[in-house]
Amino acid sequence: MQESVKKKDYFQIIKLLPKLNELVEGKVVEIGRNEIYLDLNGITTGVVRGIELLDESGDFSNLKKGDKILATVVELENEKGLVELSFRSASHKKIWNELEKIAQNKKNIKVKITAANKGGLIVKYGKIQGFLPVSQLKNENYPRVEGGDKNKILEKLKKFVGQEITVKIITIDEKNNTLVVSEKNTDKVPEKGIINKYKVGDIIDGKISGLVDFGAFITFGQGQEGLIHISELAWRRIDHPKDVVQIGDKVKAEIIDITEQGKISLSIKKTIDDPWLNINKKYKLGQKVKGKVLKINPFGLFVELDPLIHGLAHISELSEKPIKNISEIAQVGDILNFRIVSIEPENHRLGLSLKK
Repeated sequence: MQESVKKKDYFQIIKLLPKLNELVEGKVVEIGRNEIYLDLNGITTGVVRGIELLDESGDFSNLKKGDKILATVVELENEKGLVELSFRSASHKKIWNELEKIAQNKKNIKVKITAANKGGLIVKYGKIQGFLPVSQLKNENYPRVEGGDKNKILEKLKKFVGQEITVKIITIDEKNNTLVVSEKNTDKVPEKGIINKYKVGDIIDGKISGLVDFGAFITFGQGQEGLIHISELAWRRIDHPKDVVQIGDKVKAEIIDITEQGKISLSIKKTIDDPWLNINKKYKLGQKVKGKVLKINPFGLFVELDPLIHGLAHISELSEKPIKNISEIAQVGDILNFRIVSIEPENHRLGLSLKK
């Protein structure tokens, strides 16, 4: 099936393929004694089996063919070539998705304080554990201890255990199970005067104030905050904002959108020349290049040619012979010799081949 996929379509198909740990919706196509098969976008088939059939309610027996249901991707390809799915972890994934939306909309949440340590408070939102650093407490809750004795600070922090507190999310990274929250500025309302001060196209100097899976928050001006989506952080492909920025970094960014509600979207990459505009000066069709394998998926290899330019080696370009397992050809981190077979500057795409 993979060999028959037209090259012009594989970029679109890749977008539809499920990703590891992603929450996906599937249609029930077959129900067995201890397994359920789901159709995923008409592209591939997934299976839920064994203990992974048990969701929080413990009840999946009412499912029938044609029903749609959410599941979490736990393995991209099992021994039968199917996507391995889980109902059990889907509810956990839903909470992470909910938290990401809350962070994106800069809304407050209520969390329960479950423990304290010398660095801050351990909090919980649903089944997700987070951390509230002592430096992110409101002034009235900050433990003031003469001499900064850490043991005395801990004793004061322990008094909060069991309480609910209103916070905002400043860092969220599901992959590393990281949730960091702040009690500061939770009752702050955007001032229209400040919002009206800016317009689309303005270049601002700001400081990275928070990291989430989908981007980075930036503060600038008189306490104004905006979001830089992950796609606007760099011209190259990145897996997480922390790959290019850290909290506290000072950066330049361009305002690319201001909503009626005062939400501001910004871009760092628009302040930097697009490396793809002059790619034909550096790379040519047929040119032999060295590239580092960044990621492997069922359709090929994602390859870094330089820090700004990445390409894709389609599975049909990896060997003259049929390939059963791409990992037999390459591993993440391998540096291989490729040949450039296509360049599409307008689409930021570059095709590579291992064939001689």
